[in-house]
Amino acid sequence: MSQRWNHNIHYHSRILQSVPPGATRALDIGCGEGMLTRSLRDAVPDVTGIDLDTPSLELARGYDDDISYVHGDFLDYPLELSSYDVVASVATLHHVDARTGLLRMRSLVRPGGVLAVVGLARPTLPRDLPREAAGVAANLAHRATKTHWEHPSPVVWPPPVTYPEIQALTTELLPGATYRRHLLFRYSILWTRPDC
Repeated sequence: MSQRWNHNIHYHSRILQSVPPGATRALDIGCGEGMLTRSLRDAVPDVTGIDLDTPSLELARGYDDDISYVHGDFLDYPLELSSYDVVASVATLHHVDARTGLLRMRSLVRPGGVLAVVGLARPTLPRDLPREAAGVAANLAHRATKTHWEHPSPVVWPPPVTYPEIQALTTELLPGATYRRHLLFRYSILWTRPDC
């Protein structure tokens, strides 16, 4: 069976490569059926996934592993503040108010820990047409050689914020973060919380 692929999975490596040495606790926000969560568990001994979508969580819980899957809204579920070495999120931030979501994610990262986000934003047209066209071409090339997988989780489209808006929020709320816009219709944010 071919390995599953889509635009979100394509950028999982950005998150996995950001796991700090010696990390002991990780949180996957909007974990869905748990693909990234299980990959995080290969690197981190204590991993929790949280999601609001019951069918997706049932799929995640169907795997034989020691991951804790929580049904809840990460914005108000009583997660322990400043307690995770890695807080990861893929394609979740556009489901909530971006400022509120980033502030909540930031609050869960322990000093020295990493917040790693892969998200969706809205292009600014017509300015972004060349970039969007390049993304379409890259997408077709990937789909020609990979098995595209549709996730079972709910979809929000179009994303409510634009790329410049999410970049501005990143600069404001996560000083020192690395923001990058990617070819396959995604952006990433990597931020290390200062030790002090």
